[in-house]
Amino acid sequence: MRIGVPKETAAGEKRVATVPDVVEKLIKLGFTVAVESGAGDAANFADDTYRAAGAEIVPGAAELWAQSDIVFKVRGPSAAEVALMREGGMLLSFIWPAQNPELMQQLAAKKATVLAIDSLPRQLSRAQKMDALTSMAGISGYRAVIEAANAFGRFFNGQITAAGKIPPAKVFVAGAGVAGLAAIGTAANLGAIVRANDTRAEVADQVVSLGGEFVKVDYEEEGSGGGGYAKVMSEGFQAAQRAMYAQQAKEADIIITTALIPGKPAPKLITAEMVQSMKPGSVIVDMAGEQGGNCELTVPGEAVVRHGVTIIGYTDLVSRLAKQSSTLYATNLFRVTEELCKTKDGVINVNFEDDAIRGLTVVKDGSITWPPPPLKLPAAAPKAAPAAAAPAAKKSHGHGGGGEPMSAQALAITFGVGALAFLFVGAYAPASFLSHFTVFVLACFVGYMVVWNVTPSLHTPLMSVTNAISSIIAIGALVQVAPPLDAAGAANRPNALILGLAVFALALTAVNMFGGFAVTRRMLAMFRK
Repeated sequence: MRIGVPKETAAGEKRVATVPDVVEKLIKLGFTVAVESGAGDAANFADDTYRAAGAEIVPGAAELWAQSDIVFKVRGPSAAEVALMREGGMLLSFIWPAQNPELMQQLAAKKATVLAIDSLPRQLSRAQKMDALTSMAGISGYRAVIEAANAFGRFFNGQITAAGKIPPAKVFVAGAGVAGLAAIGTAANLGAIVRANDTRAEVADQVVSLGGEFVKVDYEEEGSGGGGYAKVMSEGFQAAQRAMYAQQAKEADIIITTALIPGKPAPKLITAEMVQSMKPGSVIVDMAGEQGGNCELTVPGEAVVRHGVTIIGYTDLVSRLAKQSSTLYATNLFRVTEELCKTKDGVINVNFEDDAIRGLTVVKDGSITWPPPPLKLPAAAPKAAPAAAAPAAKKSHGHGGGGEPMSAQALAITFGVGALAFLFVGAYAPASFLSHFTVFVLACFVGYMVVWNVTPSLHTPLMSVTNAISSIIAIGALVQVAPPLDAAGAANRPNALILGLAVFALALTAVNMFGGFAVTRRMLAMFRK
């Protein structure tokens, strides 16, 4: 089958749906790839790089659409592009079916099969590699901070100079989804004081881990809406949230808003009165501009100044990092293609038994299949399983097989046998052996208590350290290799066998010592930034 990649026609769109590195991988799956001439120019991917990767360069869009079995796009097709699409073809792109019912009808009339990358069921853990929404949101959150820094009148980080003290910028992020978390991390790394809020209480720890402070609304209500989005909150919560936002607007130098609800206009979080209360020179970056904006004064696609505050409503934040975003998006589409072509023979199989593919498919052979049915949740584990295993455990009673503890009789027998063994050793072994044997037993006991009474989560770093410390055995080996002088001033040299064992023990202990410290050093390095 032939995959076609046309040039994006939406105004300001610089991304391209695949990149040369991914072209090579698609060819290995058994597909042929055609790219419209100039499709990657805005993202710094020249036609020659596609040719070198094995793609065919097609001069015009009409030819590419007509000859492609599958079309990869970034933004949904326009009416003119749908008209160019071959009957019964396949499209993989952002579609937003809830917001574009007319486009859905046009694609259905073409008997097309359409996979909307924005409809991927993000609850599935294995869908993460295909999640283009997350990939693009992370980039837009980073770019939002860069745009804010460009429009802001001073440093993000605080500085003390000979000319005076510069306080750090205060950044407030409304919404701590993927984009919001990316913005929090970027602003904190630039040295700003970052605060953030989200209706989902579970993201508070994520905000703190990135260097921000979570600002809680003084109203108890759960805001998780499923699929990585927040739900519409009650009037009481919204009133409390507005009061908190009004307070943050007075204190913040920069506000970044990210709030979106699937299938609905962006909620208005920042009112005109809040903008007016902000300090002159402050900045608002409204990342929800394409859906109407979270600020009442946002102009989608533009940066405007209102009441001395710069309000940035750009709808192309991701395209402003076109090369990076194209690479990530192309990888997401490749992962989808892998799921569609598991046989690696260049033939697509839209398998509705696969929850991820079923969620992606919004039109199948001209029939609209959106919205998909609810996901099948895995069955809960039976609670009776532990009780059923109890009889088997009882069978090992008294035999040390992992069941109940030994009985008093078995314990007495064990200690009796041990006592007889020690009595035999004490009666017939030389006095020097007995003293060494006593030290050996005590060392085993101390070692057991040191290692096995530690929390299991600490075993790995502790074992590396204790292995190194336990190399005190090296001292014993050195004593055998170079024994102390006796009363007459002569060295009591051991025989060849003992000397050989001592040297061998010294070599092993040296490996253990240096290896233990090396492992510890590597583990500690994992926690350094």
